[in-house]
Amino acid sequence: MADYREFVPDVHFELIPIKRLVSNQDYQRNLSLQHIKKTAENFDLYQINPVKVSRRNGVNYVFNGQHTIEIVAMVSGSRDTPVWCMVYDDMDYRIEADVFANQQKYVKTLAPYEIFMANIEAENDFQVAIKTLVESYDLTISKVRAPGMICAVSSLELIYEKYGFHVLDRTIRLCVGTWEGEAGSLSSGILKGIAILVAVFGDSLRDDIFKEKVGVYSSRDITRLAKERKAGSMGYAEAMLIAYNRKSKKGLSWAKLYSGRKKQTDEAGFEEYAEEEETNDQEALEQADDGE
Repeated sequence: MADYREFVPDVHFELIPIKRLVSNQDYQRNLSLQHIKKTAENFDLYQINPVKVSRRNGVNYVFNGQHTIEIVAMVSGSRDTPVWCMVYDDMDYRIEADVFANQQKYVKTLAPYEIFMANIEAENDFQVAIKTLVESYDLTISKVRAPGMICAVSSLELIYEKYGFHVLDRTIRLCVGTWEGEAGSLSSGILKGIAILVAVFGDSLRDDIFKEKVGVYSSRDITRLAKERKAGSMGYAEAMLIAYNRKSKKGLSWAKLYSGRKKQTDEAGFEEYAEEEETNDQEALEQADDGE
């Protein structure tokens, strides 16, 4: 009979009270109180993994799971609470440190699309609602970028979570109505940029004007201008606001776009600065018009 012992960890499992576990070794990372609190607020018993413990000289040293034990202690309200531990009796300090340092080295992290589709299989309402909404516009959530395919699932989730279903609905409607599902238009930056405009301006942002004025420019033009202006989704929001306000005597307010954000100048100074930037970027869009 074949001997497979060299491929099987020499461990045993024990229920050990948290107060009997030690996790203050120098190789350990600092505890993240924010992570502990957030996870405790969303506690799920099925997400609790066994804590990996090295037993040396009768002391239970945690080398994987220090946040887990603190989360359980916070939720249960007691350090007498036991947790399942995977106990190793053959490690020394050096081996513990080496295992801790390299435990994630060959772990394949889940892609956002994979996580999203797993949530669909689990029939979680949040992801099911997003998928249903996307498909109502004849779009498909995909891991491949192509016309009519949305890869930016994390952005869809973020918009829904931050601004709500109706903002996400209008964001997708504006995007599809403006660029008709062109692959570049379904990017994370453009979707989040539109969502910012929808959330900030509400009904003042008119769908027909958005489609008419912003739709004059390709998603590539918008992306290029966004990157020239500012990193992240705010750059896209600015680029589309410039296009929306173009040739309007009274466009949407730049100050309102940044309301709620910390201003480094007073409001009047910001308006003056914004108008100067807008004039320069109008020229950039005019060049795009001319195919330059």
